[in-house]
Amino acid sequence: MGYPEEDRATYNLRCDARDREWQTGSGFAMGIFMPDERRLIGEVSLSSIQRGPFQSGFVGYWIDEACAGNGYAPEATAAILAFAFEQIGLHRVEVAIVPRNRPSRRVAEKLGLRNEGVAVSYLEIDGRWEDHVRYAITVEEWLARRGQYVGEWLGGH
Repeated sequence: MGYPEEDRATYNLRCDARDREWQTGSGFAMGIFMPDERRLIGEVSLSSIQRGPFQSGFVGYWIDEACAGNGYAPEATAAILAFAFEQIGLHRVEVAIVPRNRPSRRVAEKLGLRNEGVAVSYLEIDGRWEDHVRYAITVEEWLARRGQYVGEWLGGH
């Protein structure tokens, strides 16, 4: 198996899995495509959606290293936050990032997500339990800054 941006079979399997998640409401992922091209350069996802009194989910994102630094990841993350709060009615969204992943942490910081500290041994990655810096935003915070997000990241739409 290759990477979805490089291997069509992997891309198709990933699309099938994402389609099932959309159908069940358990997760929502969106491809990030290079403007004016049909080339996949990343993905932003909303997963682990909990309903009931929690009304929460987790955002994850990745971007092709060659396309990093152009604002695509913060823009896509702002779009999925708008979807989370305004379309499917979540109350809280979290992002968990390995502390050494400075570019991903910069995305959360650019968006003004609240740093809630380090969760020790939070997720297993490649067979190793990794600490993660946890960022979060609630719908109240989103609504208070919605105009800023729309103006800065969502092109006034």
